[in-house]
Amino acid sequence: MAREQGRKVVAQNRKARHDYAVEDTYEAGLVLQGTEVKSLREGRASLVDGFVDIDRGEAWLHGVHMPEYSQGTWTNHSARRKRKLLLNRDEIDKIERKVSEKGFTIVPLSLYFLNGRAKVEIALAKGKKSWDKRHALAERQANRETEQAVGRRLKGMGD
Repeated sequence: MAREQGRKVVAQNRKARHDYAVEDTYEAGLVLQGTEVKSLREGRASLVDGFVDIDRGEAWLHGVHMPEYSQGTWTNHSARRKRKLLLNRDEIDKIERKVSEKGFTIVPLSLYFLNGRAKVEIALAKGKKSWDKRHALAERQANRETEQAVGRRLKGMGD
């Protein structure tokens, strides 16, 4: 069988970009069991409740739901177990310093396969206040309306 090429997205956490102001992103490998890989290849995962914790110099992914593999046997994995992330020592130290500052957290943004290997994109982020979220929505709506007006003007249509 030919080796997979490119990037195949399994799951995304769209709500994370709404709830958090993303400052920096990192790509990390995942330590998985065989049935977890098969479950991911079926495109089944949820990042909604996920977060990353740094414990004794190692990064761990908590709360990510990877359902049990349907054709698995007694060797099946548990759906919400913690999974180790593979990052460079420098990256872990940098992230740990930032998280020790007030207000920073680490959230998973997407889970994907890159050239056949499972990867997770994690973000160093600060929580947004509710007025920040409303402001971002209003700004996006205003930009959308101006783009529509410019498009109508270019097509020769009136306002």
